[in-house]
Amino acid sequence: MNSKVSTNEREYGYLGKGNESTIIHMKKGQYIAGYSVGILFLDECWYPVLPGNVANLGTYDFPVRLKVVPNCTQDRIHVGDPTLLDDIIKAAKEFEAEGARAICAACGFFGNFQDKVAAAVDIPVYLSSVVQVPWIKTGLKPSQKIGMLTADAHGITPELFKSCGIDDPSICVVRDLGRLPEFSAIIESRGSFDNEKVRKEVVDAAVKMVNENPDIGAILLECSDLPPYAADIQRAVKLPVFDFITMIKWAHFATSQKPYHGFI
Repeated sequence: MNSKVSTNEREYGYLGKGNESTIIHMKKGQYIAGYSVGILFLDECWYPVLPGNVANLGTYDFPVRLKVVPNCTQDRIHVGDPTLLDDIIKAAKEFEAEGARAICAACGFFGNFQDKVAAAVDIPVYLSSVVQVPWIKTGLKPSQKIGMLTADAHGITPELFKSCGIDDPSICVVRDLGRLPEFSAIIESRGSFDNEKVRKEVVDAAVKMVNENPDIGAILLECSDLPPYAADIQRAVKLPVFDFITMIKWAHFATSQKPYHGFI
């Protein structure tokens, strides 16, 4: 684990109205600036990265940075291969040194390493959309559950839940998409897919899950490839939909607060 970083070594400056000092400081070793969230992503994937996808930079109305974790393939991350840990921590520490204020990732199965990476750096870490589960559950009725759409249900293990701070996995109803005819192009890295077919498969799966489980009070999209379809899912099931982008926006705004100005 890193030794505690002094607050003087963190850069949380803001230049604009309300900035009282003309002396601007920069953390030594930081050359890149103007972003808050660093996003780790997989190696050797081959499929279209649509607007709305975590790895499509057009998804955001604020700057983010992406960094590949070498040899972090879908096969390895889905099973939480423990030999990935050192490379993931190394990439996270590089983001920290470069000036990131928070670290996220572009696959829900990075959640297998959530607790260990958070312990290894001195900036907030939110590697999986699954970390939102406790917060989502807090806003629901005690009897309600969270419907989770995932690319690989076999990877949604008690260990992943525990690493993401969830003691009771039974609050989630998990539905697997990875074996659907068109969505499976993502898991199999086929290089292309019919977007309208994927959209229909995903929405139909969400509707079926909610119809079969009327106690579902919210939807969580575990997979980083699902946010492009979040609005379609919401229109179909008429429930709150949480995903990687809700989490990344939350992390961004929490670490990039700006002064307010206006009439009183």
